[in-house]
Parts: sequence; C-alpha cells; structure tokens
Amino acid sequence: MPIPVIPLLGSALEFPPAEDAPPQGLVALGGDLSVERLLLAYRSGIFPWSAAPVTWWSPDPRAIFDCDEIHVSRSLRRTLRRAPFTITLDRCFGGVIRACASVPREDGATWITPALIKAYERLHAAGWAHSLECWQGNQLAGGIYGVAIGSLFAGESMFHHVSDASKVAVVHLMEHLRARGYTLFDTQMLTETTRSLGAFEIPRSEYLRRLALAIDQPTTFSSMPTGAPPHAGPVTPLDPT
Repeated sequence: MPIPVIPLLGSALEFPPAEDAPPQGLVALGGDLSVERLLLAYRSGIFPWSAAPVTWWSPDPRAIFDCDEIHVSRSLRRTLRRAPFTITLDRCFGGVIRACASVPREDGATWITPALIKAYERLHAAGWAHSLECWQGNQLAGGIYGVAIGSLFAGESMFHHVSDASKVAVVHLMEHLRARGYTLFDTQMLTETTRSLGAFEIPRSEYLRRLALAIDQPTTFSSMPTGAPPHAGPVTPLDPT
C-alpha cells in the first residue's frame, strides 16, 4: 500500500484542495500562521492543529451544529433558567483562549500553544476571531472562541471552570448566531459535549458545499461588519460589570 505524500507549504499563499486530503484530514504541513493564511484556510475548509510544525486539517466527516436546532437537556435547561452567569461577547478573548489552552488533552498536552494563541489574537484584533464569555462576578467561568467569515462561524475550542458553563456558552452563542443570520456553525470534530448539544457529522463534500454558500453570505458578528476591528486597544481581560 503506497504511503500518502503530504504536501509541504512554502511562502506562496495557497493550499492543496481540501477534498484531496485522506479521510483523517491532514491536508498539508508548513507555511505560517499569518492572518491572511488563516483566513484562506478557513475559506477553504481547512484549519490548523499545531504550530511546530504547522499542520493543516480538513477531516472527513466534518462535525457541525444546525444553527436552527440545539439539544438542551433537562438539567441544562434548569441551569439556563437559573441564569447563573453574565454573558458577554468579545470582552476577554485573550482570557478565553488561554483558559482553553490550559485544558489538557488525554495525553496531558494542549494543541493551543503560545504561537497559536498569538495567531488567533491577531485574528481577533483584525476582527475575524470572536469569543463569548460566561462570568461569575469578575471571574471567567467558561467560554468559547472561533472564527467568523461571512455566515460561517468556525468554533475552535471552549472551556469551563464551573459546571455547565461551556454548555451555556454554546447555547448562548447558537442563539446569537441564529439572530445574526449565520448559516454554518462548524465544530470540526465530534466530542462528547458537542454531541450532547446536538452536533452531528456530515461528509466533507457536503461541508465544503455549505461552506461555499456561507462565506459568500455577508453578516456581522456584532454591531460591526465581520472584519472590522472589534476594539481600538490591545486585547486585555475586562471586568464584565
């Protein structure tokens, strides 16, 4: 059986077609984590999963949420009725991504390295990456972050320090995306948590078809068009009150 050849990226701003990748999804190695390359990757159905070396992925199948449906369990519904968290958008992107990085995988490592944190903070400063925060007092209890292009929201990672906070973040994000007219909520791969909230898998070919429609449909994540800087100053943790 022939060993698959993984393309190596150079300085040119390009990717091999995502549909040519094997089912596990490794599209290419190398390149950089510039804002321009990251945006091209997401528009092409590709995302990074490491920084040294940079690896680019497009798995088949692909996991997504239906923007019009989410599964809320009875216990989560009770939590939502209690409203134990203050919900904000883009108030503490740096705090959210660093909290996500602190959650280890089963092998004790994290894929969100300092290089990836800096790359996504650049995306955030440019207006393409966003976060939703759940607060208790002035402490981050949970949150989620991702990339918004057109009517695509590509969820990257979430965390919780308080029970149910990450699930509450997804529910509020879903409601926000639906209200803003988003049509595709990418969650990349199924996890136990996303499956419990209603995420499901579709073939990569179907994902790429939906993606092509979504990125050509303009919408806004907040009161500013996607792509406009969400703030004038540096990313800093803010008190939500």
